[in-house]
Amino acid sequence: MKNLKQALFSLAVFFYGIGSWGQNYEAQVDSLIKLMTLQEKIGQTVMYGGSWDQTGPIVGTDNGKLIREGNMGGMLNAFTVKGTRDLQKVAVEESRLGIPLLFGYDVIHGHRTIFPINLGMAASWDLNMIEESCRIAAEEASAEGLHWTFSPMVDVSREPRWGRISEGAGEDVFLGSEIAKAYVKGYQGDDLSKSNTILACAKHYVAYGAAQAGRDYHTVNMGEGELRNVFLPPFKATVDAGVETFMSAFNELNGVPTSGNKFTLRDILRGEWDFKGFVVSDYTSINEMVPHGFAKDDKDAARIGMNAGVDMDMMGGVYKDYLKELVEEGKVSEAYIDDACRRILLTKFKLGLFEDPYRYIDEQREETTKYKPEFLNKAREIAAASSVLLQNKNSALPLSTSTKKIAFIGPLVKDEYDILGNWAAKGDRQGKAVSVFEGISEYLKPNQILYAKGCEILKADTSGFEEAVSVSKKADEIVLVMGEGHHMSGEAASRTNLKIPGIQPQLIRKIREANPNKKITLVLMNGRPINLSDEVDLVDAILEVWFPGTMGGAGTADVLFGTYNPSGKLTVTFPRNVGQVPIYYNMKNTGRPIPESNPGEDYKSNYIDAPNSPLFVFGHGLSYTTFTYSNFKLSSNKLTNSGAITASVTITNAGNKDGHEIVQLYVHDKVGSVTRPVKELKGFQKIFLKSGESQTVSFTISADDLKFYNSDMVYGLEPGAFEIAIAPSSDFKFENEFELID
Repeated sequence: MKNLKQALFSLAVFFYGIGSWGQNYEAQVDSLIKLMTLQEKIGQTVMYGGSWDQTGPIVGTDNGKLIREGNMGGMLNAFTVKGTRDLQKVAVEESRLGIPLLFGYDVIHGHRTIFPINLGMAASWDLNMIEESCRIAAEEASAEGLHWTFSPMVDVSREPRWGRISEGAGEDVFLGSEIAKAYVKGYQGDDLSKSNTILACAKHYVAYGAAQAGRDYHTVNMGEGELRNVFLPPFKATVDAGVETFMSAFNELNGVPTSGNKFTLRDILRGEWDFKGFVVSDYTSINEMVPHGFAKDDKDAARIGMNAGVDMDMMGGVYKDYLKELVEEGKVSEAYIDDACRRILLTKFKLGLFEDPYRYIDEQREETTKYKPEFLNKAREIAAASSVLLQNKNSALPLSTSTKKIAFIGPLVKDEYDILGNWAAKGDRQGKAVSVFEGISEYLKPNQILYAKGCEILKADTSGFEEAVSVSKKADEIVLVMGEGHHMSGEAASRTNLKIPGIQPQLIRKIREANPNKKITLVLMNGRPINLSDEVDLVDAILEVWFPGTMGGAGTADVLFGTYNPSGKLTVTFPRNVGQVPIYYNMKNTGRPIPESNPGEDYKSNYIDAPNSPLFVFGHGLSYTTFTYSNFKLSSNKLTNSGAITASVTITNAGNKDGHEIVQLYVHDKVGSVTRPVKELKGFQKIFLKSGESQTVSFTISADDLKFYNSDMVYGLEPGAFEIAIAPSSDFKFENEFELID
């Protein structure tokens, strides 16, 4: 039967003038579609899941039967060589046309080797590192039969209450766009037909990161100007980078669910951006238009989803159940089905699955690829590079290996589970993960280490306080390792309280009270900005390590002991309290800004119980050395519409340790036809300087860098004055200007 089907297919290819498996994929797809029934074409638009890692309502399916009947085009959460081979064999050898399946999985920040969470990796500001982490993830995932990851998440988010802020690059559109391109390049490489590349998926399209009140899946209301200037550009960047797939989001946007939004899916994505890949819904997001009140039932939701431009239905079953009937009733054009099927098949051709549907399935490669030593070494380096030194009073860090006794206290000191964070794919949480305790044990002898857990992350049990305080009194220095559990960030993990959870803050206070003169360092693991307004006064140093991944404990120890000089900088603002949210560096001014000379003046745009300023600004991050900025220069103070100017500054490492510095370029459009942000990031460079070394860092600014959408939704330039600065963070005052002229 298998040989007969292959012969029939080869004959059909011959009749349509193709002849062989070449690069003329479009013609081959057209030939195949002509052989397909309407139901088989619909089948390509259907995705169901395996039996694990479900993130929504499970729609009962008989996967084998669906595959044999040609009623499934892709499968979620099915991997390992044995699992994917068995399923692929059914598709290729037991269905009428033998069309291979796509296997997808949430490979978000690593597959087996887990890297820091995405918000953490963004804090490295290192595009090469981020790309390399995705290259490694693609190597490991493809070795287990996977073709497709549902990453990157490129949602801009200024909402720390929202759990999924952990999955993105933070609050800035420029940085987020650059990081988005690095993800796509890392996953997809330069040739999708190679067996160690996987499809990337830009998600969640669109504005999901602006969920009302930070509550997951919630409403989003915003003007088109903000949508185009802030939330769409990272998605456009992925299209420019060649991303093969998009994922529509859960949220509604201005009253229209994004999985049924023709304006964003057909008009912008297909029309304006000319995106050629396919769009998959998020998990049952098409069905969810019913409780949104946008569709009257599942059948109506299927109609809306396909007509709006969603090509594949993930887990909902509504395309399988209703599209054929909707076509017959004239409510959905068969041309839309053909287009969706064509895009999905074309992707399978690009992956080489028609040439060899088992190309990703190799037991030997599966065993030899995961957790390679070079992968683990890179994970350790990225964990260190993603760490952000928020505070370092009294030079509490780095620690010294000659200190007699150091106490390590907290629920995350010996943790090997939460350290991987949310969306840890198939990372080994109990075996491969390196805890902070293991990491510091590389630097200290057993008799130098004191330990007490003190408390749990969430349980209100203070019975461990006495031991923790006792241990702290015996130490010369104290390191607290605290934060969130992995389940407290990610999907469906919104919080109204941004403080360190549970009774951990009480333990911090108890230890400080018992040790008023000792140096205390807080190592923080978490997936979002945390309110540290109390802790900044209780501890000397704060090291933000996020959820640092498989080698997180080792990378953290490298920073604690100064083997790695911290260089990470925040890509999201840390508020003083939740009442300041949303707060971000590139806000707009008001008609009543606070005067610098009198910040407490009445009837200005301020709070009566707290400063407007955040606790830690975007771009903030300290080092064990000191970098100075001097000799700022502009090549010209005039910029034409077709020209460019250069801004430069001299950076000097004035400290006694070698280190990296992340140099940031900001501009401010002083007057516009619509109000403009008080500052905008327009460039960055990560440089390395030895102690005493200086380097001139230059940025080129072109007129294109200054374009924006005006009130008429026209993307263009407006002549006028611009302020410009090169700085170590977003906390600075502009002192230089140039003029954009016609």
